[in-house]
Amino acid sequence: MPIPNLLLNSGHSIPALGLGTYKLSPGQTAEVVEQALRLGYRHIDTAALYGNEAEVGQGLKRSGVGREEIFVTTKLWNDAHRRDDARQAFRRSLSNLGLDYVDLYLIHWPVPANGLMVEAWQTLIELAEVGQALSIGVSNFRAEDLTTIIDATGVVPAVNQIELHPLFQQTELRALQADWGILTEAWGPLGRGADLGDATVRAVARETGRTAAQVVIRWMIQLDIACFPKTARPERLAENLAVDDFELDAKQMARLEGIVGSGRIGPDPAHLS
Repeated sequence: MPIPNLLLNSGHSIPALGLGTYKLSPGQTAEVVEQALRLGYRHIDTAALYGNEAEVGQGLKRSGVGREEIFVTTKLWNDAHRRDDARQAFRRSLSNLGLDYVDLYLIHWPVPANGLMVEAWQTLIELAEVGQALSIGVSNFRAEDLTTIIDATGVVPAVNQIELHPLFQQTELRALQADWGILTEAWGPLGRGADLGDATVRAVARETGRTAAQVVIRWMIQLDIACFPKTARPERLAENLAVDDFELDAKQMARLEGIVGSGRIGPDPAHLS
């Protein structure tokens, strides 16, 4: 039951489990990324917004792990959706990371009010065509946003990274993305801690002799959802990675999928500007 690599529609593969770096301060990021890679993580997720791309790059370099072994994602922020701005933002991200390419580049939010998501997506397509971004995708896109960019360009994103956790499962959007061949990635897979207290999650944790976090991560892996819980604690880094030696049975999976949650913990993509 090893942690799998998931095939993207670009032909590249992404490790199903990674490290998220949202709200990791620049002062701690390099050390955490280095520790994660030395433990065996091979998927690191960052963004221009996080303000820690340079430190992620330092951690990558200090780890001693070969570049070809690591899957690195970063994201385009909302103020740079025009073509020239997007290209400049991408160059800054590459420079900050100290890399010649990224494995995945995402539009961070659709910002429907600005009417620029198609222009931003066209720019990402150009970056992929020249090999600077091996795969391209989006984040926080609703079904209507996906339809807009696909209809305009004919290019289907490799990934849509969305808020997804047991208390907010996005079942309909996940099914639609599966039909389109778009991999679902989950940000906030533990609900920023809220899901760890859910009665069903805790019951399955007791049955399996695992932590609540490990149960949620394993649930996502078995659903072929890529996830990247964030932590700065070495013991949690190791704990989150140690999910390759057990499996949830069909009844446990069904119980977790039957959780009725309280909804979003993050912003609504329809309104974020």
